[in-house]
Amino acid sequence: MDLLDKFDSIVALRTSLPFEKADPFKVVMDEILSETEAVINGRRTILAGTNNYMGMTFHEDALAAGKEALEKFGTGTTGSRVLNGTYGGHKLLEETLADFYGMEHCMVFSTGYQANLGMISALGGKDDFIIIDADSHASIYDGCSMSNATIVRFKHNDVDHMERRLKRLPADAGKLVVVEGIYSMLGDTAPLKEMLEVAKKYGCMTLVDEAHSMGFCGPNGRGVAEALGVEHLADFIVGTFSKSVGTIGGFAVSNHPKFDVLRFVSRPYIFTASLPPSVVATATASIKAIKNNGNRRAHLWENARRLHAGLKKAGFNLATAEAESPIIAVHLPDPMIGTRFWEQLLMEGVYANMAAPPATPSGVFLMRVSVCAQHTAEQIDEIIARFIRTAKIINMDF
Repeated sequence: MDLLDKFDSIVALRTSLPFEKADPFKVVMDEILSETEAVINGRRTILAGTNNYMGMTFHEDALAAGKEALEKFGTGTTGSRVLNGTYGGHKLLEETLADFYGMEHCMVFSTGYQANLGMISALGGKDDFIIIDADSHASIYDGCSMSNATIVRFKHNDVDHMERRLKRLPADAGKLVVVEGIYSMLGDTAPLKEMLEVAKKYGCMTLVDEAHSMGFCGPNGRGVAEALGVEHLADFIVGTFSKSVGTIGGFAVSNHPKFDVLRFVSRPYIFTASLPPSVVATATASIKAIKNNGNRRAHLWENARRLHAGLKKAGFNLATAEAESPIIAVHLPDPMIGTRFWEQLLMEGVYANMAAPPATPSGVFLMRVSVCAQHTAEQIDEIIARFIRTAKIINMDF
């Protein structure tokens, strides 16, 4: 038996999509011109599908710190954090993050995906329960699968359903509620205050993933929990460096006095090579810059509201009534139109993300646009204009 036969239906679906001039799974950035523009297939293209929310990929402090670390420490550590892979820079980054969040403890992981994998799999034991939103990111689902806990799902952002689920669980069982501040596909914000209050009412520990909200939510950019004043209800906050921070890596922060034991029981932390010193230095410099960069936060929100208002006025069906984040998702009727729209939009010089199940909720097809603090108002207006032109060219009703 060919073990790859089980994927034949996926191959058939992929083959049925009417791509002619470009393939969303094979896009190559030939040249990066700035935080907001690249050359793709020889064409100057506005980047509207990255997670570079705060536009930190070319920040001068981060670039200088990365170059200096590369010269001093070489290209990589060649080892795990628990063996030879902890340098002074890793400890400085953890201290910087702990200070940024006002927490006692921090662990840095090699990716944001591994941060969720490492935290959730370690926290969820054999007789425990992990309670998650149905629209959780794949890293949360995979962390649950890797744990030995029983998984309980509730409807997306539905506090009442979440409470009904919690009522059925044993009062004295170990329980971990995992929620995200902002959800990456629809760009909607969780009712975090109500969720964390309900979780605590039923004796749960809580983990908040701020991957898509760090940098621009809250007075210091710590995320939705800071913006809503409920950080004290989060036992663990998880985040990533591959979005607002502009590089790669992940982290978890906490005030729990036993937090450090996770360094010895979290397999994705133990059995992975640590981040290269240049990446660690870049992340440290970037986080320091984000903390003091209220102007970028303000401009990012201006861009998000401008794009949302423009697409809404044009008649597109948007996933949220207002701009709740830098992610503006446009509903498309089916994968065929989604394919043609994405391809034509790229020909018009705008790169966005075509999103379909399982990355999106069942039956939902999206053109996901994400804005950057470094986009100009003129670029936002161009994105709107090219969306409208694309819809007309492919004869899409909107």
